[in-house]
Amino acid sequence: MLNPFTLCDELMTGTAIPPSTRRSSVIGVFAAIALVMTMTTLLYLRVAFSGDIASKSPLPVASTLYQVQNGYERTVSYLGLIVAGRKADLGFELSGMVATPPPRPGTSVMQGDVLVTLDDAALHAKRRSTAATLQQARVELELAQLKARRQEDLIKTGAVSNDVYDETRMRALALESRVDAESAHLGAIDIELQKSRLLAPYDGIVADRYVQQGAIVNPGVPVVRLLEAAHQESQIGVSAERAGTLELGNFYTLKLRAITFKAELLSVRPDIDPITRTATAVFSIPGAIEALDGEPVTLDLQETVNESGGWLPTASLVERNRGIWTVLKLEPEGDQLRAVTEAVEVLQINGDRAFVRGTLAPGARVVASGTHRITAGAVVISASDD
Repeated sequence: MLNPFTLCDELMTGTAIPPSTRRSSVIGVFAAIALVMTMTTLLYLRVAFSGDIASKSPLPVASTLYQVQNGYERTVSYLGLIVAGRKADLGFELSGMVATPPPRPGTSVMQGDVLVTLDDAALHAKRRSTAATLQQARVELELAQLKARRQEDLIKTGAVSNDVYDETRMRALALESRVDAESAHLGAIDIELQKSRLLAPYDGIVADRYVQQGAIVNPGVPVVRLLEAAHQESQIGVSAERAGTLELGNFYTLKLRAITFKAELLSVRPDIDPITRTATAVFSIPGAIEALDGEPVTLDLQETVNESGGWLPTASLVERNRGIWTVLKLEPEGDQLRAVTEAVEVLQINGDRAFVRGTLAPGARVVASGTHRITAGAVVISASDD
């Protein structure tokens, strides 16, 4: 078959073309034109038929109404810590060597239990010496008193002079003072012996020990740390504005791990923490709640946010670039509805609902779910309303 372009060149140059060849070339050109026209017609028909089918079968979607309100309620959580009602680093008032090992951390103790003792051998020796001196003074006092009573009887007969009697009587008084002094000295040694034993001042749990057996400690040096087992509290930092609304004696909702419980407000400190810029609220922890000292706990409070907007299902939100959120609004178009994109700002998310504001008009109908199945401009029908 002759190329159509060759045919054109030959016609322009005047070159003769055989009749049979010319007929074949013309037939080929017309056949190609007919094929192109046929394919174009089929494509137009397909698009037309597809448009008719789509227009006849709009996609059903669930929709909801956007109802505007002046504000909303939200739960605000404030973080705090569990603290023991009483906790202290315990130590001795005396210096000495630790004679018994301190209890291990986690050991439960009762009030009055001996936690640690010091080596008291020197104190016992000192006590025995003082007790012997006291006994000697008492014997001398008794002898002086007997002698004074005898001289008192003899002075009437003139056998004993007044000077001798006065000397005996004054010696007896001096010995009484010596007995009192030695008794007080002996009592001080007994007190030192008592203080050589470190006793638990309240029921609690040993949190830490700072020394071991054989260590030499000085007065006031911490030996063990004791936490009170009962009467736990929680100290929670709240904003200054909310602190003024809390009422002493009222019960508030606290959350510890997965446990939610009510706790009584004991006090609110009248100052602001310079680091957190919050006021400290102190709550009592019920005895049935098992908590560890220093464990985090939260306070849940309800507050009203005065922002205009409305609630929509989170399934209606579509995330765009750069964190922009949109929804698909349904606008009437004749007897049908068409999806139109509207930008919104998410102010609060509460479970499966989101409080939003944006370009939506009050009472607008919004696609509630299935936004991944349709795009802006699609024709839909509302299958159900919230």
